[in-house]
This record gives sequence, C-alpha cells and structure tokens, in this order.
Amino acid sequence: VVLLVLDIHACIAQDPLHFRQLVVFLVHNFRIDHSLLERRGALIIRRLCVLLDAERVYRELSTILEGEADLDFACVMVQALNLILLTSSELSELRELLKQSLVNAAGKDLFVSLYASWCHSPMAIISLCLLAQTYQHACAVIQSLVEEDINAKFLVQLDKLIRLLETPVFAYLRLQLLEPRQYIWLLKALYGLLMLLPQQSSAFKVLRRRLKTVPSYSFDGGNLKRAASGNPYSQILHHSGSQITEDGDIDQDNGNLQNGINFASLQQFKQMQQQHHMLAKSRAQSRNSSTSLLK
Repeated sequence: VVLLVLDIHACIAQDPLHFRQLVVFLVHNFRIDHSLLERRGALIIRRLCVLLDAERVYRELSTILEGEADLDFACVMVQALNLILLTSSELSELRELLKQSLVNAAGKDLFVSLYASWCHSPMAIISLCLLAQTYQHACAVIQSLVEEDINAKFLVQLDKLIRLLETPVFAYLRLQLLEPRQYIWLLKALYGLLMLLPQQSSAFKVLRRRLKTVPSYSFDGGNLKRAASGNPYSQILHHSGSQITEDGDIDQDNGNLQNGINFASLQQFKQMQQQHHMLAKSRAQSRNSSTSLLK
C-alpha cells in the first residue's frame, strides 16, 4: 500500500512545485512520527529515488534539512539518509558520482550540496568525505571533534561506519591502501578513527586488523619503496612538513581550496555542531534545575 501511494505521489510530483511539496510533506511526517522513519524510512526514500531521480531527491532533502529547526530530528534524518546512501543499490549511481567529487564538476556540486545538511552529524560528514575521497578534509573533521561529540550515539555510528568500510561499497578505498605513500591522508583518517574507538570494542579490532594489512612499501615508478620504519603510518610523519592534496600529490601551498572544493567550509561544520552543543547544554541545565527543585 505504501509503495502504491508513493507511486501516485511521484506521478504528481513530476512538476517541480509539487515535487518540493511532496518532499516537505515527507520530512514533516518523519518529524512528527519518528517510528515511521525507523520502520519505513529506508523503503520510502529508496522508492522515491527510483521514481523521481536519486540526485534530485537527495538535493531537495539536503536543502530542507540544512535549515531544520529541530536539530535532533535533523541529525537522525541525516544519519538515516547517509546509511541509505552507503548501502542501497538504488543509489549506486549517486555513490559513483560522489566518488568523482575531486575530478568531476557534477560530483563536486553534489558533494557541496549534501555537505551543508550532513553537518548535522559528524559521522555522516566523515562518511561523505570517505565516499567522495576527500580524505584530507575527513582528517580535519576528525581532528576538530571535541568531547561533546564523542558520546555513545557517536560511537554507535562509528561502529556502523567501520563495518561498512569492509563492504564492497568501499572496496576502492581498501585498494587505495596498497599505495600508502599516495594516500597518506586516507591512512591518517583511518588511524584517527581508530584512536576514537575504545580498544575493547569489536570495531577497533576490525579496523586495526585492516590497517595491519597495509603494506610497508609503495609502488613508485615501477620500483618498490619501503617505509623507513616498516610502518605505513611513518609515511604520514615523513611528509608532515608538506601539504598533500586530496589526490596524493605533494603541494607546498594549496590552502583550503583543493580541486575546486572550498574546504574552508569546515567552519560551517563547526558552527552547526556548536548549535547542537548549545542545545545539549541547555537541556542538561534544565534537567539539573528540575532535579534541584525536587530535592
């Protein structure tokens, strides 16, 4: 029944005005009924992506969620959209486009469009950066995280991401680890995630095992070059004085602008997270006040 209703709405939504109204209506229903998002959200979003073009749907959802007043809902919704993006076969073309963000104008434009709303969730942003191969920016996001960000919900999302890294969707990323000298920022990002995980967690063990398989050599001009210490992470230390672009080329001064993407937008992420932190502090103060009154 749900799919039939969606099919009818999709036919009506071919018109741009009705399309936006449909997406706004959908977000509104998810907002007032979180169980709908949990139980049927993935099914509804995936079906709409098939009927109305995945890129169009995701761009519109991102635009709406960027200005969402309910920050908690926006975070949950973005996390749901991110998981669908990373796992659904219906969105495979969208993933391929995002993987070309650094070399393709259409991919870059889509990345920038999603980035604005993905800022509601640190783990969603990190996932998006790994998918788009913007590894240096992923490192910047990871290093910008503060104590308030690393809570139980964050660790649950991180656990999911680590397991997704072992799926076929991220096969290209794992193969890039064969060239540790070329993908230094990828290595640094993965080690950064490892440092955030509790050592006793299964996700820590999974990621650590993966990083142990990274060769201590790199193919360079047909020759094998071994890292001085035999540890691929030493590649990062070796180039610590240089700026390395997203594609692995060493550049002494590329600033925040890499391959046409303005990565000064990290400030946008920080500002959005600051809003979430202020909301959390306000709630904590309210709870403390209520507790004091009851005593």
